[in-house]
Amino acid sequence: MKVRIPNSGGPGNMNQMLKQAQKMQADMAALQEDLENREYTATSGGGMVEVTVDGKHLIKSIKINPDAVDPDDAEMLEDLITVAVNEAIGNAIKTSEEEMGAITGGLNMPGLF
Repeated sequence: MKVRIPNSGGPGNMNQMLKQAQKMQADMAALQEDLENREYTATSGGGMVEVTVDGKHLIKSIKINPDAVDPDDAEMLEDLITVAVNEAIGNAIKTSEEEMGAITGGLNMPGLF
């Protein structure tokens, strides 16, 4: 007994869907590589601390203005670094989600990026 799927369009349509899926996969792989090679920078404390991360969320650099270093208030510097790191990583994540979403048409595809 053969099962018919209504509106399946036959084998030609299935081939077209497969080609589209393969193109989406290739586009996503290329974008993922591009995103991983990008750098995202954020500052805090009015530019006193600048942090740069890559698309893999690894810290590439931290720049600290000497005026931000107060031996009597290390906690303030720690807070400035934390804020800048979190903002830079957040920028990387947001960019990745937006650009991948443009390729997938907004489909939620967990584990792909």
